[in-house]
Amino acid sequence: MRTLRANLLLLLTAVIWGAAFVAQSIGADLMEPFGFLAIRSYLGALVLLPLVLLRRRTLRRLGQQRPAWRPLLLAGGCCGAALCAASAAQQMGITMDASTSKAGFLTALYVPLVPLLSLVFLRRRVGMQVWLGVALSIAGLLLLTGASGGLSAGEGLLLLCALLYAVQILMVGHFVRQVDAVELSLMQFAVCAVLSTAAALLLEHNSWQNIWAARWSLLYAGCLSSGVGYTLQAAAQRDTSPTVASLLMSLESVFSCLFGWIILHDTLSGWELLGCGLMFGAVILSQLPSRCAGAGQKG
Repeated sequence: MRTLRANLLLLLTAVIWGAAFVAQSIGADLMEPFGFLAIRSYLGALVLLPLVLLRRRTLRRLGQQRPAWRPLLLAGGCCGAALCAASAAQQMGITMDASTSKAGFLTALYVPLVPLLSLVFLRRRVGMQVWLGVALSIAGLLLLTGASGGLSAGEGLLLLCALLYAVQILMVGHFVRQVDAVELSLMQFAVCAVLSTAAALLLEHNSWQNIWAARWSLLYAGCLSSGVGYTLQAAAQRDTSPTVASLLMSLESVFSCLFGWIILHDTLSGWELLGCGLMFGAVILSQLPSRCAGAGQKG
């Protein structure tokens, strides 16, 4: 029963994350990228803050040693900088010209990229299914972008976003052995918020009227997608297998396409749909069990 409940929570997480692409797309019409990202990140950190404080208070009451701040600050700084770069590339890609449907599938390419980067930088072997996934993702990418006249600037930024997310996942995988996962998530949201605030103040002009107009998109992307989504993921993964968890959360890209069609009336041609299907197949293949390490998940 606990496993079924965990799997349903992970499916809900995928729904929340998929719908977040719609919120980001609507927000992109009202605010500039770094301003949107800054407020979203502050909200995500605020949602996680009570959980972290409650956990530390519980540890103090039980007389247990609380986690040190110095390793957390280092981990949060590194992972937060990577998260800021990836999220900024994603939001700018959506702002420029990428549809919600394409954004979900292009971002999901971080999944097959993680084991490839592990091979290059960490010398970890990858299974044959990862190479098949890479081949499928390339074929899907060619169909998805070629059917619309080639790779656009926004789609290029989303590919960069997938690469940066893969780097961020490897960083989280390294630091999560040293610090608490929820505290790390809070810290990286906070770092991302500070960095994107600085960029917004230097490069953008976001009026209070635009911020107010984008309030529902900001609340959804910040509180639900960042704060609640991550909390559900962290809680549910304790009671199910990593493979099942990864497969369920991969449905994020499918739900982004579905919500884009229902809410924003996004449409894809037959070739583009086939490309999305191939890319989703690549994501699934990259997460199947093997003797070698597979891909991780976004932090």
